[in-house]
Amino acid sequence: MSTKKKKQTIGRRPGSGSSSAPPGAGPVRGGAAAPEPTFYLFDGHNLLFAGAYESVRELEDKLASFVALKGARGVLVFDGVGETRKIGPLEIRFAEEADFVLERLAAELRDRERVCLVSSDLTVRGTSGREVDKRSSQIFVEELGQAEERFPARSPIEDRLDAKTRAKLEQMRRGEI
Repeated sequence: MSTKKKKQTIGRRPGSGSSSAPPGAGPVRGGAAAPEPTFYLFDGHNLLFAGAYESVRELEDKLASFVALKGARGVLVFDGVGETRKIGPLEIRFAEEADFVLERLAAELRDRERVCLVSSDLTVRGTSGREVDKRSSQIFVEELGQAEERFPARSPIEDRLDAKTRAKLEQMRRGEI
């Protein structure tokens, strides 16, 4: 019986199951949580379809806020053509093959950063390297929603600001000014 249990434990991939840890917190090792990732790689279309996002911009805003609150940096990569831009610590890129960009960035960064790859594409997750934390898009979106419930986006001060000030602060948050 203990052999069976041991095999199940060995067969589980870190970060592949649901947990109460914050999104991207990494697997729990030896009873203590692994260090938080410092760099996130996001598979754009994968995440877009895993969540109930109204638009690409909504996804970009949520991820930019998430990465900023973590004190990390991130790259969101979409298949297709578009202009590279930044929203705070999140860079948005477009590529003919987003999977190749994610694989390359994981390989380049995994030796010097604590990287978390968010994608449901098993090939991308498999080729990113053992050093990279991996999260499926569905699990990440679920955990992100749970984190937002614990920390509501609206704050009392926001309600006291006029529309012009809120717009200016939003531009600053996005790195536009």
